[in-house]
Amino acid sequence: MTAPGRRSSTFTRLLRHGFTDPSAAERLLESDQLAPIKADPVLLDALGKTADPDLALLGLVRLVEAQGGRTAERELLDTLVAAKPLRDRLLGVLGASAALADHLARHPGDWQELVTYEPQDLHPGVAEFERGLAEADDPVSLRVAYRRCLLSIAARDVCGTTDLAQTAAELADLATATLRAALAIARHAAPGDAALCRLAVIAMGKCGGHELNYVSDVDVIFVGEAVDGADEGKAIQAATRLAAHMMRICSETTVEGSIWPVDANLRPEGRNGPLVRTLSSHLAYYQRWAKTWEFQALLKARPVAGDIELGAEYVATLAPLVWHAAERENFVADVQKMRRRVVENIPVAEVDRELKLGPGGLRDVEFAVQLLQLVHGRADSSLRSGTTLDALKALAAGGYVGRADAVQLDDSYRFLRLMEHRIQLFRLRRTHLVPEDSADLRRIGRSLGLRVDPVAELKREWKRHRAVVRRLHEKLFYRPLLDAVAQLATGEARLSADAARERLVALGYADPAAALRHLEALASGVSRKAAIQRTLLPVLLGWFADSAEPDAGLLNFRKVSDALGKTPWYLRLLRDEGAAAENLARVLSAGRLAPDLLMRAPEAVALLGDGDGGGLEPRARAHLEQEVLAAVGRAAGGEQAVTAARGVRRRELFRTAAADIVASYGTEETPVVADQGALVDQVGGAVSDLTAATLAGTLRAVVRDGWGDTLPTRFAVIAMGRFGGHELGYGSDADVLFVHEPREGVDEHEASRAANAVVSEMRRLLQVSSADPPLLIDADLRPEGKSGPLVRSLKSYEAYYRRWSLVWESQALLRAEFVAGDEDLGRRFIELVDPLRYPAEGLGEDAVREIRRLKARMESERMPRGADPTLHTKLGRGGLSDVEWTVQLFQLRHGWDEPGLRTTRTREALAAACAAELVSGEDAAILDEAWVLATRVRNAVMLVRGRAGDTFPSDGRELAAVGRYLGYGPGHVGDMLDDYRRTTRRARAVVDELFYGA
Repeated sequence: MTAPGRRSSTFTRLLRHGFTDPSAAERLLESDQLAPIKADPVLLDALGKTADPDLALLGLVRLVEAQGGRTAERELLDTLVAAKPLRDRLLGVLGASAALADHLARHPGDWQELVTYEPQDLHPGVAEFERGLAEADDPVSLRVAYRRCLLSIAARDVCGTTDLAQTAAELADLATATLRAALAIARHAAPGDAALCRLAVIAMGKCGGHELNYVSDVDVIFVGEAVDGADEGKAIQAATRLAAHMMRICSETTVEGSIWPVDANLRPEGRNGPLVRTLSSHLAYYQRWAKTWEFQALLKARPVAGDIELGAEYVATLAPLVWHAAERENFVADVQKMRRRVVENIPVAEVDRELKLGPGGLRDVEFAVQLLQLVHGRADSSLRSGTTLDALKALAAGGYVGRADAVQLDDSYRFLRLMEHRIQLFRLRRTHLVPEDSADLRRIGRSLGLRVDPVAELKREWKRHRAVVRRLHEKLFYRPLLDAVAQLATGEARLSADAARERLVALGYADPAAALRHLEALASGVSRKAAIQRTLLPVLLGWFADSAEPDAGLLNFRKVSDALGKTPWYLRLLRDEGAAAENLARVLSAGRLAPDLLMRAPEAVALLGDGDGGGLEPRARAHLEQEVLAAVGRAAGGEQAVTAARGVRRRELFRTAAADIVASYGTEETPVVADQGALVDQVGGAVSDLTAATLAGTLRAVVRDGWGDTLPTRFAVIAMGRFGGHELGYGSDADVLFVHEPREGVDEHEASRAANAVVSEMRRLLQVSSADPPLLIDADLRPEGKSGPLVRSLKSYEAYYRRWSLVWESQALLRAEFVAGDEDLGRRFIELVDPLRYPAEGLGEDAVREIRRLKARMESERMPRGADPTLHTKLGRGGLSDVEWTVQLFQLRHGWDEPGLRTTRTREALAAACAAELVSGEDAAILDEAWVLATRVRNAVMLVRGRAGDTFPSDGRELAAVGRYLGYGPGHVGDMLDDYRRTTRRARAVVDELFYGA
């Protein structure tokens, strides 16, 4: 007897053998059912080797109880102790699967299936499973027979008699036999239908690929034909009834549960299409209507039941279409879109537990392998396997995947699939989510041989294999391209030049020959630089391929690398700083503007890193002006000074463009910025601040070069238009007014000549041809427009505005803001114009009518001939002009008594109008959305084309690049244009009501 407070020796032994509830286990071992063998040491040792000893012991007790008599109990227990194969198989199953334990409790004689241990029993095929199901003549008996066969598969699996590939193949073979048995039951129930038609069942997905899970939908496609002399229509109806009945036999729940769902949604037109088609109807659909993913699905098509001859004819007929799918337009875009859609549809709470569909999951392996098969299988028939691991082995043998990569991917895929099998086997439920419960994780870990700390070891191994899959998924498609051109690896089969070109075409490269030359130039040789490039390029190629201009991205990368290749920090930056390489890839492949800015001073690539290069955060105007003025102060003359100022502007334009692109595209470390308005404000503010700093530096340089420290007249630059509104785009001119005031004792004419000379020299220096982009100064908003003097004195402005000012000039002055020169003079100019732009008591009705007339005239006269008014961002329906004029009318009418409206910024004024209840929140949101979208389109056009434009590009690639910037994936250009039209149409309806009073 055990002393009080002390543990029994049995309790201690149970703990040592892996039991988590030794007290309950001890009671079970002391039960009458196990009395004959409780002292036998082999029982405890065998239980300790199972995935869950507690579960196995409970299942054994239930099985003994279910035997129904002492003789049957004694036979089971004697065999269990005497026969090690049975002991390992039976207890292994009971410790891994509660569902199969339930089956054995309901059908206690089925343990006999695990006794036989003949060589032919080790690897059964379809024929053996058909014999096992032969006596099933209804859905219930079919389920019982199916579980009996499944019992033997699971036993071989958990005991290690079969590996993953063999287990998956056996499951597929059992599914084949089950489909045949179900179809036989359906045919027997409807002999008239069976006599009318030929019906072939084509397995798809994992069943077709001979790599099925324990519990998975069995994907099928049905092909039907009339027998000789039968009416085709009636025959297809009969075949449809047989197919539907077969599906119900497998899928419906009975007293013995269900087998698995039979899913026919991969058929032409999916669930909206007919369940059964003739072969000619299938062919017509795939020739004319099928999408890329449907050909990818056909990689695994395999006839399994019914008329096998018809099924083989189906596969042979469609095979040529499958192996030319990679030649289809938008092939890569389509497959990438499908993969992204799968990931996006995973609920956020499940992403980190998703074993199949999540990043680094099973689908990444299968997707990459299938993509390579479709690209290279056209010319290499050895790749045409429906089984993932066989196809991966063939890809490695052919040199399409590096051998080391293939071994790692094979290992990780097997581990992840084993995890999936163990998770599903427990309850025989279809799931791909890794459980969170520690008991479940412990059972899974132990079933995989992780016995020291099963939970921690499982998590660590799962994390490691996910990382391997994710890394190789990105690399798999690109690395062999480098091996093909670098010619360094020995003993490795390499991609041929033709195969490399095929892969580049499939990735979306328009000029694969040029791309190969760039790769050869970058990666060939034995230098350290080439070695680092070979490490970087596989991932960079993937990022380039994810853009609308992969060719341009690779070419630009070569140019930057040629310029900086000998600089020690460049490749080190890309290799060691996580964000730098991806940021650079996004910037180089997003259009022309950012790469052009970078090529003029490649050292600006340092801004893309995480270190001391300043990063991509916009710099404050005060810091910019301080740097520009310091650079001007160090320069020897005016031209050199302005060149320095323009150099700072070029670098900061690149910083702004790069930040915009990265925020719009998103990276692994930085998600896409959701607030598009914030992006617009950031770009507008950064470019406007930069323009102000450049003008301040240029003014300082011109004055110093011509007059020394003091100009004969005080001089100020007043920003107007988008410049004054802090809304400049990349291609915007700087709208300004120039004002001066003669110093005491200086003749007005002399002061005027000096002011005009300053303006002329500033405009000249800012447009001198150089490596830096010009800054165009536009003073057309001055009094009298182009006919008036470029510069006026403050008194002249005062006299003009008092006597001659027109309503459009008051409207233009809403954007006036001092930006450079004499601050006191600038302040007094703003005080002068405030009464004009915010008139006391607001605008009169005559002035309101005049503004409306001017707007209507502008719409009819200034729209470019041939332009689509629904897509013109500035003058089109619901575009920038519509929103801005509406907001400015609020400012002119109500700015005198609503302080919030006294701002030069459109969005700020619109928000103030909403706060003052001059416009509803809904209408304000509609106008704001349209204004932000139109501004983003203008910025996108400049980034993509390298020159300003007010409408969407006509070139297909440029249009796709604009779409990519705006968040539209490949193939969604039409959606982008539709969304733009819809957004601006709603905005125009609001404008008609608020501006025109319609």
